[in-house]
Amino acid sequence: MLFSEVRMLEVALYDHNQSAYDAAVDMMGKTGKAAVIHPTGTGKSFIGFRLCADYPEKQILWLSPSEYIFRTQLENLQAENGGEVPENIRFCTYAKLMLMNDEEIMEMAPSYIILDEFHRCGAKMWGQGVQRLLSAFPEVPVLGLSATNIRYLDNQRDMADELFDGNIASEMGLSEAIVRGILNPPKYVLSVYSWQKDLVRYERRIRQSRSKLVRDECERYLEELRRALDMADGLDVIFDKHMADRTGKYIVFCSSKEHMDEMMRHLEWFAKVDAHPHVYSLYSSDPGADRAFDDFRNDHDDTHLRLLYCIDALNEGVHIEDISGVILLRPTVSPIVYKQQIGRALSASRKKNAVIFDIVANLNSLWSISEIEEEMQLVTSYYRSLGEGGLIVNEHFRIIDEVQDCRILFEKLNDSLTASWDLMFEQAEAFYRENGNLDVPYRYVTEDGYALGNWIYNQRKIRKGEAAGSLSEERIRRLDTIGMRWEAVNDRTWERNYAAAKRYRDKYGDLNPPAKYVDEEGIALGSWIADIRACENAGARQKYLTPDRIQKLNDLGMVWDVLDYYWERNYAAAYRYYLENRNLDVPAGYVTEDGIRLGTWIYRLRSLRAGTAKGTPPDENQVKRLDAIGMNWENQFETKWEKGFQAAADYMKEYGNLLVPAKYITKNGLRLGTWIRRQRDQYKKGQLSEKRTWRLDKLCKNWRKTA
Repeated sequence: MLFSEVRMLEVALYDHNQSAYDAAVDMMGKTGKAAVIHPTGTGKSFIGFRLCADYPEKQILWLSPSEYIFRTQLENLQAENGGEVPENIRFCTYAKLMLMNDEEIMEMAPSYIILDEFHRCGAKMWGQGVQRLLSAFPEVPVLGLSATNIRYLDNQRDMADELFDGNIASEMGLSEAIVRGILNPPKYVLSVYSWQKDLVRYERRIRQSRSKLVRDECERYLEELRRALDMADGLDVIFDKHMADRTGKYIVFCSSKEHMDEMMRHLEWFAKVDAHPHVYSLYSSDPGADRAFDDFRNDHDDTHLRLLYCIDALNEGVHIEDISGVILLRPTVSPIVYKQQIGRALSASRKKNAVIFDIVANLNSLWSISEIEEEMQLVTSYYRSLGEGGLIVNEHFRIIDEVQDCRILFEKLNDSLTASWDLMFEQAEAFYRENGNLDVPYRYVTEDGYALGNWIYNQRKIRKGEAAGSLSEERIRRLDTIGMRWEAVNDRTWERNYAAAKRYRDKYGDLNPPAKYVDEEGIALGSWIADIRACENAGARQKYLTPDRIQKLNDLGMVWDVLDYYWERNYAAAYRYYLENRNLDVPAGYVTEDGIRLGTWIYRLRSLRAGTAKGTPPDENQVKRLDAIGMNWENQFETKWEKGFQAAADYMKEYGNLLVPAKYITKNGLRLGTWIRRQRDQYKKGQLSEKRTWRLDKLCKNWRKTA
């Protein structure tokens, strides 16, 4: 897609993408590399298109895993921009790049390189092609876009480190996007589609129990569970109940081609919604994938339910605006794929909440229902610890557990089966032989379904007298022989983290580590300190944050009220910037040598005072102190326009007209020719305000004429 003609194009960005774009451009100017890591649905491809629009005279090389991902992104841009797209993009897939020779690579001669879904560049062959390209053009700025920088199934490789030297201009997780209201919280429906094998397995375990009392109790629970499962609503009823958009489009994610073929044979699940739904299937190695995807996207028959069954083709990169929800038919799935699949239903532009059907394959999978909900609580705790509670829009999303009664019975059955102490000790002994310790996660369940984590937890509580039961000296001795640690996990966590806090204070002289600080022993001290502050604010002191521990933290110089602390710290950084530059025109992505995101802070202060951001605006005293060091309260876009207008006035004074050549650049580096052309283009489209039009008319009556 190469075009010789250069014309102006406006690409509007949401606030979160605007700040990311500003930071990325600034970072590329300084380091030549910038990565943006935002979740699916937040519109991050528009950041790349904005770069193309802002530099129309530059050739942008856009790399992507597939052509249909890029084509869909272009179509979404056209829908937002009245059919217009940048004309300075040269598109290439990673697979095609891999096959190019050195001469073909040199012929591309890009001014900028965009690596879309850059985590995919870690693939061996694709990665070799990308490295040859980057080696050929070492001075060309590179922008990376992805929902994740981690390759979970490839030894946790961090592609932001490998490709961008850790230069991350903006990073946001799925949970953070929901908390901030960038993505609407979904309606989350949980159910199960297969449990027969679970029941058979538990029948076998019950028969193997040595205690008749345990067998009798478990058989009673098993029978209750069987009846509850038989009485539970089938998937046909669940879809009928929760598919509010009965003629909407839904993406159905499966785990493999065989699994997809099997699931497509169960269209009776949707019979109560639509007896004759439109069904499409798609997987990445299918030669007809593009056609199937286009057919689904272009199916505008709103009299029928429309289902797209797919495996991995839509996990990344592609966003369809009119999706009503997703259906996860998942036995198991990696964390990033799980979140990418959920992200298919979420969008920064969607006004209504989507529905997510999490239909797991067995009863054991039901433990994962609150993963994202728990992450959201961590995000809200972090924001509150920083005094940024105003950023919180959503603290929860609605979870509808259609098999709650069955799950409770399932847990009782597990508890009953763990009643045999000797049997559970055997499971603990096997865990110790395999792992060398007995640090069993609380929710850990063995392959045979024994709730070992819960059992270990109860042994500690019984010995401390906090739970009913007896624990003889002989049993204590037996547990000691396999590495049992009797102190609570929370106590061990406290001692380990407190020791890390003391080391940090001794090294840096304070106890205010950055939120993402991880020390040399791998302890996430920044996150722990943020959680401690959240506990203090919530008054949660009785079990963890005891008075003695609070005093120990105080002795290390703990900062409890970070709002005032951070404001003063950031103001000091702003003052130093003013002394050095004699202004506070701080680039959006500017970060001080000691890690303070000064550009982001200044931008947010302007937004808070203007009322365009949620949160507490600076008070009168803070405003006065900032005014004293040259604070410009106008937003950066207004400031940029004023700089352009002043340059136009200088040009008018020198040349007597505004027939500015297209490539004219002022002594200060401002692209005045581009700026004038943008004003003309906006005026023709009716997008230039009356005030700006009046000022330009007053400056030069013939400014609308081209050179």
